[in-house]
Amino acid sequence: MDGHTRIEPIKFDDQCTADCIICLKNSKGSQQFFHSHSFILKSKSTYFAERLSGPSPQCLEIQCSEIDYDHHLRLVKCLYLPEGSLLNSWDSVRSTLGILQVAAALRCESIVKSCIQYLEAVPWEDSEEDEIVNVVSRLGAMAMPILARIQPVDLVATKRVLISAIRFATSIDGPRPPFGDEVRTSAQEQVEYMLTDDEDVPLITADHEVKMETRAGLSKAFSSFERVLLEFETEGRILQCVSNLEWLCSIVLKMGLMNDFVSKWIDISDKVLHIVEVESSMWGLKVKLIQVTSKVLDAVGYGNVILPAPQRVQLLKSWLPFIRKVKPILDSMITKDEEFPHKMDEDLWQSVEGAVVSLVSALPSNDQAEILAEWMNGEEQRYPDLSEAFECSIRIAAARIVTCLAYLGVCWAKRAFIH
Repeated sequence: MDGHTRIEPIKFDDQCTADCIICLKNSKGSQQFFHSHSFILKSKSTYFAERLSGPSPQCLEIQCSEIDYDHHLRLVKCLYLPEGSLLNSWDSVRSTLGILQVAAALRCESIVKSCIQYLEAVPWEDSEEDEIVNVVSRLGAMAMPILARIQPVDLVATKRVLISAIRFATSIDGPRPPFGDEVRTSAQEQVEYMLTDDEDVPLITADHEVKMETRAGLSKAFSSFERVLLEFETEGRILQCVSNLEWLCSIVLKMGLMNDFVSKWIDISDKVLHIVEVESSMWGLKVKLIQVTSKVLDAVGYGNVILPAPQRVQLLKSWLPFIRKVKPILDSMITKDEEFPHKMDEDLWQSVEGAVVSLVSALPSNDQAEILAEWMNGEEQRYPDLSEAFECSIRIAAARIVTCLAYLGVCWAKRAFIH
């Protein structure tokens, strides 16, 4: 013996040393639990670092589909590998691409970089190239080594056209030359066309200048909307600002900047609702605000934008009471007058309801219980119908009790064996 104590490596799913549990849950409600270590999760993933920044939860739930369940599981295991061993752990383009998407969503920087390094170096099949471009184009500048493999000789001209179009499309304030509105509308159509039909879209949208111009336009649009609302200009002018934001929402989604839009929308939500709720009319504006909020709820509720729990709770607590109040009033007005012009169509309502259910189901237990209690005590429980989220919370609570009891049983058995 040399007098040195041998330090055993920390192992994945080692319940004897673990201090937290990861729960992988698919869309059908089935779930699997794995014992983990908070210091590893926090050091390898900023997403887990945020989740674990407050009072440490006993169980970290991660929503995943049946398709990407294996990618989630493999990524969690990769968190336990030394960074130098990551590159040798990838074995195919398709599986690495799946892990890359999960790593980007959970903000595991070292794994994202390793996946990109692997994908940039290995051969691709023709059938894989479109999927690779579609995925990595949303990762911004870090994906350029991969995109450079298929980059044409010169994209400068195309990039300049897109930047100019974005600048005109987001020119909301300031002096308006003749045909100013027509120029802006034409520019918006040009941007939509370039982001839909141009084969170089993934290369252009990943460009830093294009993203900066889009972010600048987004900031201008939100500032203009806030100013117009505070000065309480005509409903038509306010509606125009909201319509511009709705258009920008569809654009930033294609450019991987939806997180910017969602954050700004959450920041101004309380101020907007304080002003709008005072008005007994302006139903067109209220419906338009719900349409934009539906896109935000959809992005957050289905995991396209990853936010810490406090921001998700804030989003729900801001807009859910407003939606629950407006929806039955609109329905009653339509019942009285079939020609009433402002209505929430069935597709919009189903989108709102589905996103809210998904969002509530993924909240921490205490916040989930508070929102569901308010819903159950409300007069209109079908605006929206959260019974699915309520049933899901009961199933999860029961599963946690069973898991905790089983865990305690194993610990007591080990203690009895030792003594």
